[in-house]
Amino acid sequence: MSDDTTAPKSSPLASEHEKLGARFAPFAGWNMPIQYAGILPEHRAVRESVGVFDISHMGQFFVEGGGAASWLNGLLTNDVSTLAIGEGQYTLMLNERGGVIDDLILYRLAEERFLMVVNAAKIPEDRDWLQSRIADEISFADASPLYGGLAIQGPDSVASWEKMRGDLPSLPPRNGIVEASPGGVILCRTGYTGEDGFELFAPVEAIAAWFRAALDAGATPCGLGARDTLRLEKCYPLNGSDLDPDHTPLEAGLGFFCKLEKPDGFVGRDILMAQKDAGPPTRLAALRLVEKGPPPRHGYLVFLPGAEKAVGELSSGSLSPCLGIGIGMAYLPASSAKIGTQLELEIRGRRFRAEVIRKPFL
Repeated sequence: MSDDTTAPKSSPLASEHEKLGARFAPFAGWNMPIQYAGILPEHRAVRESVGVFDISHMGQFFVEGGGAASWLNGLLTNDVSTLAIGEGQYTLMLNERGGVIDDLILYRLAEERFLMVVNAAKIPEDRDWLQSRIADEISFADASPLYGGLAIQGPDSVASWEKMRGDLPSLPPRNGIVEASPGGVILCRTGYTGEDGFELFAPVEAIAAWFRAALDAGATPCGLGARDTLRLEKCYPLNGSDLDPDHTPLEAGLGFFCKLEKPDGFVGRDILMAQKDAGPPTRLAALRLVEKGPPPRHGYLVFLPGAEKAVGELSSGSLSPCLGIGIGMAYLPASSAKIGTQLELEIRGRRFRAEVIRKPFL
């Protein structure tokens, strides 16, 4: 997490955001645009056409050398051996207790060369954790200060890239990656909105031109406010809120990305195996208000109907722009996290009826 005594970092796109009238707020140690025209129109742009987000705060680590794949496989939950060159996978980095340090995307650029895209607030911790476990033949480089990034998301994202790309290649397939120019643009076909889209990483001195090209190609500038409502509608977890060092991926519903059968295991696997056998004590449940009320927010308490003691609190919460109702996620005792369980959310001193629903909301 960022040090409160340190001034937030500025994105290489800060002046571009200012020209567009963005509202800024601190996020993960950075001063980032939260919204431009407003969260609702930006949200709709991504669901219906295309939007562009500044993700220059994200981290980029390059790992290479003999045995790099095997080394990473012993540190991350997913199975690196299944990745073909040009493919990526969602994976997690765990502590010895099985809690989440970070969730990230790992891409295979060559047989023994990889790119890790990590969360902004976790760059120093991730870097130190990996370097403390470095093997002799492994080369590790934190290239985060060298790159700016864009996430271009929405059903029209492919068409936007075709207008932008010039002599660069077409987009890779879903979960793919391509180094479009040596030492230059990297294209990744993933996303955090539930819509089709891609990420573009480029040297910091070039990223502003790509941002303007995205706008010229029809993308709506979008801030982190819309990014949060978009990901929450799809129940994508937010590190530091829905994922933390005290809860395992099994509790968070991310067991699919934890390959417990890997022969050499990974850090935290024994805890996960024991939890799988016994059953997770808590689960990250999706909650939806069943009556109109103010937007739910992080930290709001969750109760069983009429109970005085809370059974949990929201890790994420917002008004869903597409559903028009309050939604959220919370770690609840397994007995209270079953689909259909009736609950109450305490919002501004009042309780509102809610229920546990099947993920995702949308």
